[in-house]
Amino acid sequence: MKWQATGGAPLRQPDAGRSTRILIVDDHDLFRTGFRLLLEQHGYEVADAASGEAALRRLQSFPADVVVMDVDMPGVSGIAATRQLLAHAPCTVVVMLSVVNDDGAVLESLMAGASGYLLKDAHMRDIVAGIEAACGGDAPIAPRVAASLIHRLRAAAPIQPAPRPPGPALSERERGVLELVAQGCDNTEIAERLHLSSSTVKNHVSRLLEKLCVRNRVQAAVYAAREGLIGVGQLSAGADAAASPRSPGPERRASQAATRRGGAR
Repeated sequence: MKWQATGGAPLRQPDAGRSTRILIVDDHDLFRTGFRLLLEQHGYEVADAASGEAALRRLQSFPADVVVMDVDMPGVSGIAATRQLLAHAPCTVVVMLSVVNDDGAVLESLMAGASGYLLKDAHMRDIVAGIEAACGGDAPIAPRVAASLIHRLRAAAPIQPAPRPPGPALSERERGVLELVAQGCDNTEIAERLHLSSSTVKNHVSRLLEKLCVRNRVQAAVYAAREGLIGVGQLSAGADAAASPRSPGPERRASQAATRRGGAR
């Protein structure tokens, strides 16, 4: 299973000599304990919390690089906890892990700042691969989740949205980059199509994320479609690309190598 590279918000880099820290937030004790043992076997430093409130407290003594967050929990929901967490630790990467495959929950999670959305009924090796992808700066979205979003967006396409306030002003070049981001292109592919250097594309993507006030490319594509900056068909194409296996490019291979090095620390 391949994950779409994001080039989004920077991951908090572990200090030299220590493993990546992962915090598991889930109200099911058996799942949480078993998953913690599995991640520890992969070389990660892992802590856990049984609720959103407990997670916010735990982060004060365990500054996690990645938080694996359940969506539906008593008290503070995973989505609300994600918002609060990222308000205080914006470089932390949050990956939602849930049995819930509801379009509304997925979109709300992404707009709350989550960098990925995985399903608990997936094979455990795919869940671990998704978390490792998030550690490398990717946005892991379960293929079934992406497919569901595509169907919803395509069904809603004929509906005219309500008038919205003017969005951020984008240059013609930025709009072109955003359209290719929504189609699932990585920086290397965008550079080839627009005849730009990879560093120039990276700068354009960074400015787009800042202008749209989002953390990564997945959120940028969703935001752009909701605000009418791009067509629904373009976002659907991007989700199709993210859900389909494809050969990794240079940026993806570098991300995979960095992930392997992180697991070996």
